[in-house]
Amino acid sequence: MSLFLSIHPENPQSRLIDQVVQVIEKGGLIAYPTESGYALGCLLDNKAGADRIRAIRQLPESHQLTLMCKDLSNISEYAKVGNVQFRYLKSHLPGPYTFILPASREVPRRLQNPKKKTIGIRVSPNKIANELLSRFDQPLISSTLLLSGEEMPMTDAWEIKETLGHALDAIVDGGFCGYEPTTVIDFTEEVPVLVRQGQGAFNE
Repeated sequence: MSLFLSIHPENPQSRLIDQVVQVIEKGGLIAYPTESGYALGCLLDNKAGADRIRAIRQLPESHQLTLMCKDLSNISEYAKVGNVQFRYLKSHLPGPYTFILPASREVPRRLQNPKKKTIGIRVSPNKIANELLSRFDQPLISSTLLLSGEEMPMTDAWEIKETLGHALDAIVDGGFCGYEPTTVIDFTEEVPVLVRQGQGAFNE
């Protein structure tokens, strides 16, 4: 049975964050709140965790997962960011955006788009997510908790516990955190291209 922790969305309790960090450090897979519903997360070097994410969401091996980074400097370690991209990212992050960028050598090939060698990057404004990420030098592999056959991501931690408690190591209850997906922008070239319109406004 997974660990279930209710953490204050505006003032996350350090002792509870510490418990979640311990689970993640031991190779655990968690469900945690973001600005666009709950997400599944594990450490970047956790191959088994990434496999578990794909199994829960019934995703193929070729499906590109996202890296949840703590800040812009963290992004530059895992994605190739030119001056144009950097200025654009700086004006939009943290926020409800997923940027597709060329992956750096720090990103395992198993996480990259197999043909384009790209990776999805996010920086969330969610305070609980930020507190978790602040404890690590590497980002979390992340995927919106959207189950196969459903149109909307899961938004209730208790429902996640009832549905997926057996498949997760920890569930972080951060209350309702929205359900509209992020706006996805392909920024592999110098001109951004809208892939999916979500919460965030798209301005070229």
